[in-house]
Amino acid sequence: MSDEADAAADEGTDDSASELRVGEVPLAGHGSRLDKALTELVNEFSRSYLQQLIEEGAVLLNDQPVRKASQKVKVGDRLQVELRPTPQSQAFKPEAMALDVVYEDADLLVVNKPAGLVVHPAPGHWSGTLLNGLLAHHAGASLLPRAGIVHRLDRDTSGLMVVAKTRLTMDRLVQLIAAREVSRQYLALAHRPWVGSRSVTVEAPIGRDPRNRLRMAVVDLDHQSGKTARTDIQLLESTDQGCWVRCKLHTGRTHQIRVHMAHLGHPLLADGLYGGAPAAGMARQALHAWRLAFAHPTSQEPLAFEIALPADLQAALADWGLRYNPGTASSAPQG
Repeated sequence: MSDEADAAADEGTDDSASELRVGEVPLAGHGSRLDKALTELVNEFSRSYLQQLIEEGAVLLNDQPVRKASQKVKVGDRLQVELRPTPQSQAFKPEAMALDVVYEDADLLVVNKPAGLVVHPAPGHWSGTLLNGLLAHHAGASLLPRAGIVHRLDRDTSGLMVVAKTRLTMDRLVQLIAAREVSRQYLALAHRPWVGSRSVTVEAPIGRDPRNRLRMAVVDLDHQSGKTARTDIQLLESTDQGCWVRCKLHTGRTHQIRVHMAHLGHPLLADGLYGGAPAAGMARQALHAWRLAFAHPTSQEPLAFEIALPADLQAALADWGLRYNPGTASSAPQG
């Protein structure tokens, strides 16, 4: 487990919610492993969870701590286990944080997510996520699946996200996204100078990389599982070091822009997963969700939001002698 995961686990533990369970090994359990014997005593929890408790020293065998799940037990042995909340069980709790709210009404809010903020609890990040912040931001979030989150940004991608505040709004936003009626545009800084047409549409299916399960990849749907994916890419400026582009999503596949840019031979700066390297001071993938547009799910009013680049991307552009001109970025048809 990583240091980050250890810290998250520590923050998610609430000793006051522990429960003590005591019992004896029955005749049928004689000679079985400790973890298996515990599943008979505590049958509402998984064996892997009980193995975790054994490793943590939360299990006593005949009043002595034991940390080996494979320890054999005998009939009549006394078992005692302290049932502790798992990080997972504690993940969906409110945590006050300073959310950068760009827009909010009774139905939804639009937030500017900083790079480094995880959107949804996951292994290694069971607390301190945007979901935790939303649960603290408004009471209705606790009544919604995923606290109203309808789409995600990668941890190190910055920019705009829309979040529902009611179930009706959430359902309608999901429908709008599925119908490709939510316009999501990104700005990205990538390696290698641009060559060829200033506008390109990448239509390349994306699936799990068979050589590295942590990555996604462009795949051949005749031989691999995956989903169709389309990204429109517009060159804004190019230099000897790399290129500054605007990307518009037509689908929302995992890591879509990162995969499609790498597929073109232009991995994003500092995106080590897809071949990018730190450059121009960027220590995280150089991707920013700068524009979000959709019809309000309730009023049908057209809404459009744009957000300035974070400081690290502005500095990277300056380092490469590129210009950040919001007018230029929005000069093409928006859609």
